[in-house]
Amino acid sequence: MAETPDQVRPLAPAADRPTSSDDDESAAPAKSLRRTRWLKCCAVAAALLLIQAAVVVALIFTVFRVKDPIIQMNGVTVERLDLVSGTTATPRPGSNMTLNADVSVKNPNFASFRYQNTTTAIYYRGAVIGEARGPPGRARARRTMRMNITVDVMTDRVMSQPGLGSDISSGLLTMSSYTVVGGRVKILMMRRHVTVRMNCSMTVNVSSQALQQMRCRRKVKL
Repeated sequence: MAETPDQVRPLAPAADRPTSSDDDESAAPAKSLRRTRWLKCCAVAAALLLIQAAVVVALIFTVFRVKDPIIQMNGVTVERLDLVSGTTATPRPGSNMTLNADVSVKNPNFASFRYQNTTTAIYYRGAVIGEARGPPGRARARRTMRMNITVDVMTDRVMSQPGLGSDISSGLLTMSSYTVVGGRVKILMMRRHVTVRMNCSMTVNVSSQALQQMRCRRKVKL
């Protein structure tokens, strides 16, 4: 039978199309994978930051920790001691006695220690009998800087002490010295001011003009 133009043709069966619920189900694993990767990256980055922070803290408290510079009196020599001949050797009035002090500054830090003028005073029976100032300098990292300090001792002040006679009779003069070295140590961004003080007691043989005994004590202030 011939088809008429107005005859309605049957529709083709609908193709299977993914619904919105199917899209969500397929996208969920991808989102979960991306989230897992992102969390792993964050965990790795946080671990690296913690390791770096731990290394920096360890370096600050070990390698880069500011350590105390060490000042030491290596020796003292007596020169220009003009004595009056007689039964006892006494300094000649108006003359000067010179003490040459060999001082070293040891820097145990990994950065240089820059120090200012050094000050040294000599005492006899509690009275100042001589002073000297050393030039500023720099002790390189983990090195020792040595310097010679010359102190002119005023013998008039020595002879004015009432106990000089007994000391001369024994042939020994007991004196003390006080040395101050101030400076700074800069490690990375840290700058520390350091002051080193040293007290020494020494015994000088009047006849031989030689140092017989010396003891020193140091004190560091950061």
